[in-house]
Amino acid sequence: MSVIDPVEIFRVEAQELLEQIEQGLLDLSHMPGDQELVAAVFRALHTLKGSGAMYGFDALAAFTHHCETAFDRVRKGEVTATPDLVAAVLNAMDHMRALAEERPCDVSVGEALLAELGRVVAAAARLPSPVTVFAAAPCATWRIVFSLAPDVLINGVRPLPMLDELRALGACSVRALTDAIPPLEGLDPTQCHLGWEVMLTTDASQAAIEEVFMFVMDDMSLDIQDVTNEPAEGSAAVNPSPAEVEPSSDAAQDTGPDAPSVSAAGRETVGADVKAVRTDASVRVPAERLDELMDRVGELVIAQSRLKEIAGASPDMSLRSVAEEIEHLASGLRDSMMSVRMVPVAQLFSRFRRLIHDLARDTGKEIDLVTEGETTELDTTVIERLADPLIHLIRNAADHGLETPDERLAAGKPARGRIVLSARQAGAEVVITVKDDGRGVNRARVRAKAEEGGLLAPGAAISDQDLLQMIFQPGFSTAATITSLSGRGVGMDMVKRTIEGLRGGLELSSPPGQGSQVALRIPLTLAIVDGLLVRVGTGRYVIPLSAVEECLELTPEQDARSIGRSVLTIRDRLVPFLRLRALFRTKTPPDKYQKVVVVSTGGERVGLVVDQILGDHQTVIKPLSAFHTSVGTFSGATILGDGGVAMILDVSCLATEAAQASPAPLRTAS
Repeated sequence: MSVIDPVEIFRVEAQELLEQIEQGLLDLSHMPGDQELVAAVFRALHTLKGSGAMYGFDALAAFTHHCETAFDRVRKGEVTATPDLVAAVLNAMDHMRALAEERPCDVSVGEALLAELGRVVAAAARLPSPVTVFAAAPCATWRIVFSLAPDVLINGVRPLPMLDELRALGACSVRALTDAIPPLEGLDPTQCHLGWEVMLTTDASQAAIEEVFMFVMDDMSLDIQDVTNEPAEGSAAVNPSPAEVEPSSDAAQDTGPDAPSVSAAGRETVGADVKAVRTDASVRVPAERLDELMDRVGELVIAQSRLKEIAGASPDMSLRSVAEEIEHLASGLRDSMMSVRMVPVAQLFSRFRRLIHDLARDTGKEIDLVTEGETTELDTTVIERLADPLIHLIRNAADHGLETPDERLAAGKPARGRIVLSARQAGAEVVITVKDDGRGVNRARVRAKAEEGGLLAPGAAISDQDLLQMIFQPGFSTAATITSLSGRGVGMDMVKRTIEGLRGGLELSSPPGQGSQVALRIPLTLAIVDGLLVRVGTGRYVIPLSAVEECLELTPEQDARSIGRSVLTIRDRLVPFLRLRALFRTKTPPDKYQKVVVVSTGGERVGLVVDQILGDHQTVIKPLSAFHTSVGTFSGATILGDGGVAMILDVSCLATEAAQASPAPLRTAS
């Protein structure tokens, strides 16, 4: 049994909180008067501070406290959420992230960030003194009695920071409740046996007091009572023990006039909140465990394919029945496993709002980020590997593509530039597009750089698409100077290598003066796909089933008529095709009645001529060797039920090859 590291759990939660804070701040930069956003940022900062203190990240808690205080003043109306304040907290967030990850941090950096934060808070202050506001605000006295679950210390929860947070809310006194401490011989030093009674006078609301306990609300007893108007002598007489704070099940069901209504009401509210959270609660699972489980499912699918083949050759009907049942179960398990790994690209796209904010500041340009198709889903492994390529593409669009506001106005464009990040599903692929409305690619400069670097002979003829593809060559850059954003010629090369490593492809289009668009074609998953198993000569190949539109028979007459043309007429439309026998240089004679598998990729339809269609196949994708990767015709391999290997065809690559071999343009047959 593996032991879960509480500190690692905190790091994961801290990253989620930092993302929430970042998104809230970016939203606030556009809607500075939105009090719900202000409250959301404050709560996340408060949670991060409290959680950090509980898990021993004292430097993080102390630093975050200042940001929390700033937003507390914004929440109370003392300070305006100015762009400078938002920018200062965003900069401070980077330091918080480093502290949460326990990276080496220069103390002077944190001090400089807090000094800048103090300056912008003072500049944004609406009132001369926060003390005046506090004095004018009505105060209430609360009796807070709480006890924690016995195992909270083992889980990393520390009661003292909670008491410190209560003290920070106002004047308070604390008394330990020792009734539950067992005799010395039965005392477990790892267990928490104490309870606490706190008398707190503050202008904070009950909700603010409850926020102190938000991490342990599930596993504690908590009673909060407003005793502002109670006689002073009565307060000393009423000191409920932990037993009274947490009544028995019988007492909890008592609805009579003598029932402890305030305590019960408080607990019911907490319970309702907990149930609401649990309704759609999620479970964090390390990525490597998902990968391991997917590998096991893949091996099960291979074994199931072998069983299916054995059962198909056997006259035993009971064996065939069991094989069909196992196939059904394996297919369901595979689909469930795939759905677990699929996440919406919104999770990826949301990261780039901060990037756009910083790029606009660094370049002096006005930039809007527009996202489309955020509900499109991708394998979580693919999502993580796409982050860096998209960062480079967005930086390139902001630095090279978009003009300055003055240049845009002179060109008849709006002063604010647009970068559109979109995603859509196309068969077995997801197409992610980065598009800007800037100046477009300067062909003359690209050609000059290519000739200067020896990539292109001076004056050599080259197609427009091939010229644009020069941008993705290693070390290629059209930037006149090296800046913090670009100029070293490594970004676009990395984009191409990463996408090819994902068995994907990329396309660049750039009408002069109208901006640029880079489309990334990414497979939905890197693990298991449904495939159509075909035979070409003696070899067997898999075509991703999601790309297959239809299957037709190629008669000898059609075969003879199409020689030299590489096109077929299918329902009055010309469709280019590839003879896979010729492509793979098959020596055996062709079958008398060959088949055409019509596939689509993007907006193109292509026919693949094969000897025989063997049937569907659950395909567990295996990576290719470096030699096969360089071929380009295959996107992977799979193991068949008889132990043989079948190559998985790269439909996009074959479609491009068929389009180049066919007459252009293709028109509807008359």
